[in-house]
Amino acid sequence: MAMYNPPHPGEFILATYMEPFGLSCRYLANKLDVSPSTLNRILKLQSGVSPEMALRLSKALGRNPESWLAMQDAYDLWHTGRRVKLDKVQKVELTAA
Repeated sequence: MAMYNPPHPGEFILATYMEPFGLSCRYLANKLDVSPSTLNRILKLQSGVSPEMALRLSKALGRNPESWLAMQDAYDLWHTGRRVKLDKVQKVELTAA
Protein backbone atom coordinates (compact mmCIF):
# COMPACT_ATOMS: atom_id res chain seq x y z
CA MET A 1 0.00 0.00 0.00
CA ALA A 2 1.36 3.42 -0.95
CA MET A 3 1.98 5.85 1.86
CA TYR A 4 0.13 9.15 1.87
CA ASN A 5 2.50 12.12 1.78
CA PRO A 6 5.55 10.40 3.27
CA PRO A 7 8.03 12.57 5.16
CA HIS A 8 11.24 13.81 3.62
CA PRO A 9 14.30 12.38 5.39
CA GLY A 10 15.18 15.91 6.50
CA GLU A 11 11.85 16.23 8.33
CA PHE A 12 12.43 12.83 9.91
CA ILE A 13 15.95 13.75 11.06
CA LEU A 14 14.70 16.97 12.62
CA ALA A 15 11.69 15.41 14.38
CA THR A 16 13.32 12.16 15.50
CA TYR A 17 16.87 13.12 16.33
CA MET A 18 17.64 16.82 16.35
CA GLU A 19 14.70 18.41 18.15
CA PRO A 20 14.20 15.76 20.87
CA PHE A 21 17.91 15.58 21.68
CA GLY A 22 18.77 19.24 21.13
CA LEU A 23 21.27 18.54 18.35
CA SER A 24 22.41 21.50 16.27
CA CYS A 25 22.97 21.35 12.54
CA ARG A 26 26.65 22.11 13.03
CA TYR A 27 27.03 19.33 15.62
CA LEU A 28 25.30 16.70 13.48
CA ALA A 29 27.11 17.81 10.32
CA ASN A 30 30.40 17.39 12.17
CA LYS A 31 29.41 13.87 13.24
CA LEU A 32 28.42 13.07 9.64
CA ASP A 33 31.70 14.58 8.35
CA VAL A 34 29.87 16.93 5.98
CA SER A 35 29.60 20.69 5.86
CA PRO A 36 26.74 22.27 7.80
CA SER A 37 25.40 23.69 4.54
CA THR A 38 25.15 20.17 3.07
CA LEU A 39 23.09 18.95 6.01
CA ASN A 40 21.08 22.17 6.11
CA ARG A 41 19.94 21.65 2.51
CA ILE A 42 18.58 18.22 3.48
CA LEU A 43 16.90 19.60 6.60
CA LYS A 44 15.25 22.36 4.53
CA LEU A 45 14.06 19.77 1.95
CA GLN A 46 16.20 21.40 -0.73
CA SER A 47 18.30 18.26 -1.29
CA GLY A 48 17.64 14.58 -1.05
CA VAL A 49 19.55 11.81 0.65
CA SER A 50 22.16 10.31 -1.67
CA PRO A 51 23.60 6.80 -1.26
CA GLU A 52 26.71 8.36 0.29
CA MET A 53 24.63 10.37 2.77
CA ALA A 54 22.56 7.26 3.54
CA LEU A 55 25.76 5.49 4.58
CA ARG A 56 26.78 8.44 6.74
CA LEU A 57 23.33 8.71 8.37
CA SER A 58 23.29 4.98 9.00
CA LYS A 59 26.60 5.07 10.85
CA ALA A 60 25.85 8.26 12.79
CA LEU A 61 22.15 7.85 13.63
CA GLY A 62 21.35 4.20 13.07
CA ARG A 63 18.84 2.53 10.73
CA ASN A 64 20.27 0.80 7.71
CA PRO A 65 21.28 2.77 4.61
CA GLU A 66 18.51 1.13 2.60
CA SER A 67 15.89 2.59 4.94
CA TRP A 68 17.25 6.12 4.43
CA LEU A 69 17.15 5.63 0.65
CA ALA A 70 13.69 4.05 0.82
CA MET A 71 12.42 7.07 2.75
CA GLN A 72 13.85 9.39 0.09
CA ASP A 73 12.39 7.25 -2.72
CA ALA A 74 8.93 7.19 -1.10
CA TYR A 75 8.99 10.97 -0.73
CA ASP A 76 10.20 11.55 -4.31
CA LEU A 77 7.76 9.06 -5.84
CA TRP A 78 4.74 10.46 -4.02
CA HIS A 79 5.53 14.06 -4.95
CA THR A 80 6.42 13.18 -8.54
CA GLY A 81 3.21 11.15 -8.90
CA ARG A 82 1.18 14.23 -8.00
CA ARG A 83 2.61 16.31 -10.83
CA VAL A 84 3.46 13.90 -13.67
CA LYS A 85 0.73 13.32 -16.24
CA LEU A 86 0.62 9.74 -17.50
CA ASP A 87 -2.49 10.02 -19.68
CA LYS A 88 -0.58 9.43 -22.92
CA VAL A 89 1.59 6.57 -21.62
CA GLN A 90 0.52 3.25 -23.10
CA LYS A 91 1.07 -0.28 -21.91
CA VAL A 92 3.50 -2.33 -23.99
CA GLU A 93 2.03 -5.67 -25.06
CA LEU A 94 4.70 -8.35 -24.76
CA THR A 95 4.29 -11.68 -26.52
CA ALA A 96 6.68 -14.59 -26.78
CA ALA A 97 8.42 -14.92 -30.15
